[in-house]
Amino acid sequence: MTLDQLRIFVAVAEREHVTRAAEALHITQSAVSAAIAALEARHDVRLFDRVGRNIVLNDVGRALLAEARATLAQAAGLDDLLAGFRGLERGTLRLAASQTVGGYWLPRMLHDFRRRYPGIAVALDIANSERVAEQVSTGEAELGLVEGLADQADLNRWPIADDHMLLVQAEAGPSRIDAGWIRSADWVLREAGSGTRSSFEAVLATLGIDPAELHVALTLPSNEAVRSAVIAGAGAAVLSTLVVGSALSAGHLHALPLDIPPRRFFGLRPRGRPASRAAEAFLAMIEQKH
Repeated sequence: MTLDQLRIFVAVAEREHVTRAAEALHITQSAVSAAIAALEARHDVRLFDRVGRNIVLNDVGRALLAEARATLAQAAGLDDLLAGFRGLERGTLRLAASQTVGGYWLPRMLHDFRRRYPGIAVALDIANSERVAEQVSTGEAELGLVEGLADQADLNRWPIADDHMLLVQAEAGPSRIDAGWIRSADWVLREAGSGTRSSFEAVLATLGIDPAELHVALTLPSNEAVRSAVIAGAGAAVLSTLVVGSALSAGHLHALPLDIPPRRFFGLRPRGRPASRAAEAFLAMIEQKH
């Protein structure tokens, strides 16, 4: 049976009259009669008793009426559910972000997004850039937001914002930073695979320095751990201004004069996979802001 047959049956059962049901449904009387006949024939039952020119719902029809109303109500609920997704009244946006983006740049964006679309839940995972790219590739996340990641064949990658990085340490440094100073300094680095690490290594490449030449005091898995170690005097680091801004203002860190070009934050999406309406709305919001 179809939902249309059930709707016609309910209309006839509630009125016990074919003509009035047809008028209520804005279809022909013959279409109503054909639908009831098809329903009865398919299941080899009678739903109505014929009393003269009138029809009366019988026991089978009364049993079906209750179930038909419930089924139509459930179908209407499904329509409302899908309409909610279409209208961004409900749904889930699955994001993955690298640490600098996810910990410092993204929260304000998420707050604005939730204000605009309170019915959309946001699931966010924060990892290093390589892991974020992996999550987007496998479908664990619908969108990725990273810094310093090379192009990948299975992902679309585009710039979403600029970031600025600083060379910092706990004490004031020299008025000029050269390759000799960099090679002699103690360094606190992020782990391999992080966008911050790859951005720093790109700076080293412009200076003709192999990362293997550095004296690495510590390699740590988060920006916060690197910042804390540098504040404690473990060495120098290159970190985003988003990460070190408050420590600089408080005098816990000092910026050293190394010219570091701005870097980009990038969005990642799987090639050939359509974005959800929630993802489209989030990307549109980012584009408006930048």
